[in-house]
Amino acid sequence: MKIPVIVLSGFLGSGKTTLLLRLLAEAKATGLQTGVIMNELGQLDVDGHILKEYSGTKIEKLLDGCVCCSKRSELASSIQSLCLSRPDVIFIELTGVANPEEIADVLTEPNIHASVRLKQIVTVLDAENVLDYNSFFESDTALIRTFRRQIETADLLVLNKTDLASAPKRRKIDQLLLKHNSTAVVIPTTHSRIDSGLLLADIAKQERRTVSAAASSFRLLKTAPHAGEYGSSSAHRDGESASYSRVQTLSLPLAAGSYPSRKAIEKFLLKNKNRLLRAKGYVRLLPDSPVMLLQLAGNQLTWSESLYQGPSYLVLIGIDFNKQELEEQWRILERQ
Repeated sequence: MKIPVIVLSGFLGSGKTTLLLRLLAEAKATGLQTGVIMNELGQLDVDGHILKEYSGTKIEKLLDGCVCCSKRSELASSIQSLCLSRPDVIFIELTGVANPEEIADVLTEPNIHASVRLKQIVTVLDAENVLDYNSFFESDTALIRTFRRQIETADLLVLNKTDLASAPKRRKIDQLLLKHNSTAVVIPTTHSRIDSGLLLADIAKQERRTVSAAASSFRLLKTAPHAGEYGSSSAHRDGESASYSRVQTLSLPLAAGSYPSRKAIEKFLLKNKNRLLRAKGYVRLLPDSPVMLLQLAGNQLTWSESLYQGPSYLVLIGIDFNKQELEEQWRILERQ
């Protein structure tokens, strides 16, 4: 029986991990066994720790690169590893600058084609910032193309953070989505809350039968989720290589015994806000205090207690930033 794969796409900070956590919780409640592949551009893992705290699912982590390019070969081996435990469904959460079309192509490779099939591509969009991406990435055609392909290839578009978008902005977003994908189901939401049955209900009913219904290969289609499974053929690729030419990551470890204040870290992030797409990490603010999970996405900066017990660090994701300058600022912050 082929294992269905659900790809979670969307730009940085859109709410993909929050959606994944909700889907894992629902899968567990309905008795489904899950596997997860998480891809992060940075060298240090942040979201994987979040998943371990909440789900206990089997996780494969692909760090320091994008599965569309530098980590492409590792994606296939990670899928093979997950398949050994025979999960009912595999979720692949992409980096914010990955083209989901490329993942569909990886899933058709001979060494994994017999084991998995693409079920759905879900793209999560940040309603607060989505209209600004075209102007923000104006000089980088590869990033603009990736953003558009995230919309165009989706079966389900989750328009998240709608509480942060005005009615006129919402109308413009609707026009944008209609222009680039007129067939996908669009779900307006906040905090990535959707009806998980759109993705999981048919897995519980169909995937435990004998294989006859699931014997086909998969194809990348512009179809809504209810339109059925994917037919034979491989996904099209146009030969473009890296899809994040200007996006950079920087991992900033915090020296042992250094406990910068929350205010100092927020000041550091605010100072560099215009160069950052996202920041996330784990920081212990006082010797005996819990480790805090910090996340900056768009204009939203959040702190929450974490069960993580490793060394403190921060990961920055941005465009055209000066790594040396940021590292110097971080070293000054460590000494405060």
